[in-house]
Amino acid sequence: MQIGPYQLENPLILAPMAGVTDQPFRQLCKQLGAGMTVSEMIASDPRLWNSKKSRLRKIHKGELGIRSVQIAGTEPNIMAMAAQHNVEHGAQMIDINMGCPAKKVCKKAAGSALLQDPALVERILTAVVEAVNVPVTLKIRTGQDADNRNGLEIAKIAEQAGIQALAIHGRTRADKFMGNAEFETIAKIKQAVSIPIIANGDINSPEKAKQVLAQTQADGLMIGRAAQGKPWIFREIWHFLQTGEYLAAPSWQEVQQILLQHITRLHQFYGEVMGPRIARKHVSWYFQEQADGKEFRRHFNKIDDGGEQITTLNLYFEQKQQAIAA
Repeated sequence: MQIGPYQLENPLILAPMAGVTDQPFRQLCKQLGAGMTVSEMIASDPRLWNSKKSRLRKIHKGELGIRSVQIAGTEPNIMAMAAQHNVEHGAQMIDINMGCPAKKVCKKAAGSALLQDPALVERILTAVVEAVNVPVTLKIRTGQDADNRNGLEIAKIAEQAGIQALAIHGRTRADKFMGNAEFETIAKIKQAVSIPIIANGDINSPEKAKQVLAQTQADGLMIGRAAQGKPWIFREIWHFLQTGEYLAAPSWQEVQQILLQHITRLHQFYGEVMGPRIARKHVSWYFQEQADGKEFRRHFNKIDDGGEQITTLNLYFEQKQQAIAA
């Protein structure tokens, strides 16, 4: 799969998720098989660019792969400035958020709320594409609600504006994350435009990935929530798509190595106060399918010290290995 001048190693992309796809998580997913990753959403409002949250989201030093940064906003000229600002700070690709259904985003008429105003969509896309010399991509939903699915109209506008790849979550704005994703609209869009189409929504297994590709004929897949606590899902899916065979699940030793690497990077990236706090939610995702996960998470979430978190995790895995050996 190619986006502008960039050839992806494979067509599996980590979805942008606020509060999740920070640099440590992006790096881990890239190491474990993602063809590309996309940053957390960055507000286009210049007044927010120097906040601690925005500064951390703009760090790309040493990052693996293509540096794609997602921006959000409602004013064409401000979005154009935000795109330029992020390119100056290392972005090699700009992604525009018109898919987020979060209330705090939509109440500002940003994210998926923009889909109800195709004329404004066109102005934003044109302004951003003209402002930068890197590929601009777009993420949308299939429409506002079941009675107003205008994803096809938006896709044609995007193609005309110069958008170089389009990711589509198979739900409407009204659906949020409820029910099952529908892929009929994505299939129709794929047939109607020539730019690369990336299918998104409920892709949580190798089998589902194969099914969605067959149903939509999409050029790529975007994986979000399924990667939380399971960043190796990318290599599992890619292996299955290439060979038709299942890749063996990671051993407990490898899971330990991956998790400790992840948590250590979070501590380094966010510092000794915020690092352990942010580590808690990631550890919860890693343990959510374990029988003793709930009890362990309750204990882990009380730990404020990074070193103690590492010690606690090592002890857990040591006990697991002893139980397996017995």
